[in-house]
Amino acid sequence: MPGFEFATATRIIFGNSRIRELPVIAKRYGQRILLVGGRSKKRTASVKTMLADAGFSVTCYSVTAEPTIEAITEGVLEAGKGGCQMVVGMGGGSVIDAAKAIAALMKNPGDIMQYLEVIGEGKPLTKPAAPFIAIPTTAGTGAEVTSNAVLGSPAHHVKVSLRHPSMLPAVALVDPKLTAEMPPSLTASTGLDALTQLLESFVSKKSNPLTETICREGLVRIAGALYVAFNNGNDATAREDMAIASLFGGLALANSKLGAVHGFAGPMGGMFPVPHGVVCGRILPFVMAANVKALKAQANTNALARFDEVAKILTGDMQAEASDGIAWIEALCAVFKLPPLSNYGISKKDFPQIVAQAQKASSMQGNPVTLTAEELTGILEKVL
Repeated sequence: MPGFEFATATRIIFGNSRIRELPVIAKRYGQRILLVGGRSKKRTASVKTMLADAGFSVTCYSVTAEPTIEAITEGVLEAGKGGCQMVVGMGGGSVIDAAKAIAALMKNPGDIMQYLEVIGEGKPLTKPAAPFIAIPTTAGTGAEVTSNAVLGSPAHHVKVSLRHPSMLPAVALVDPKLTAEMPPSLTASTGLDALTQLLESFVSKKSNPLTETICREGLVRIAGALYVAFNNGNDATAREDMAIASLFGGLALANSKLGAVHGFAGPMGGMFPVPHGVVCGRILPFVMAANVKALKAQANTNALARFDEVAKILTGDMQAEASDGIAWIEALCAVFKLPPLSNYGISKKDFPQIVAQAQKASSMQGNPVTLTAEELTGILEKVL
């Protein structure tokens, strides 16, 4: 067995209504807070009131779209104006990633480009990030327990990461009740992201016994809960299971690698206005099929057994094989009525650029088999 490491948030707090504990949790990190929220002004206002009533000075900053380099720079300026000592980020993956990046750059001065991968210098942060409390309101990204922030650069038409071990949140506060307001479409797209992260981390060539165990439990939860939460957002048990599945996906991906689905998703999200979860759902079954075909050609029985195990978990049939798991995901995506990727302006002429960028993506390092440019192009042809 190869050696491995496992890193996560300093403290994970999970449970319904535990958002009420935020003032007590935050006290150890300072009195002046930058509160990063999303589109829900009502939710941000209620948390600001809760903190203010407990004696905190709160500066609010909103992230209403996927975070860009410019948005992070602006957020750092707002934190400086408020003399903020810590950051609380409450929202979906975009909000949490933005808050995470702001917390890092509050303590590491200079141009953000010197720290960014791909389009920047990729230098490591020299100082630990400011204390950060992550509070997810969606069940998908698991960003509350990861050490990177995905940021868009419209000028470069790419998404890139700011990454450092100190960016792991001080506290991940996961309250499933906060996800109950998600509409069915958002429940589906974020849930498909969580499913993809669990599945890719499980079959990853970089997996380890701890991430594998976490993924198995996460896949069991999501198999039983995703459709239920989509169909009935008020089902408390389904929301709890989705919240923990998302958390587990974040724990796993932060300590293994993902795969070709996320290898595609990064470049596509940077080039086109396509939701991350839609890319995951549209591409996942075809990436699975391509991986299984390539692994069979190599007679890689150990890796193939992982895909068979995924199928057994998802279908509940102990005789299921990889093809049954692929069919299960295709059927689920059909229920969700995911739009074709061509709806977002993607066409065949874009395939060479998408494939070239996908091959360079860090997520590709975890794919269980190296897929050729021809195989990757074939996947795209099936999802357009």
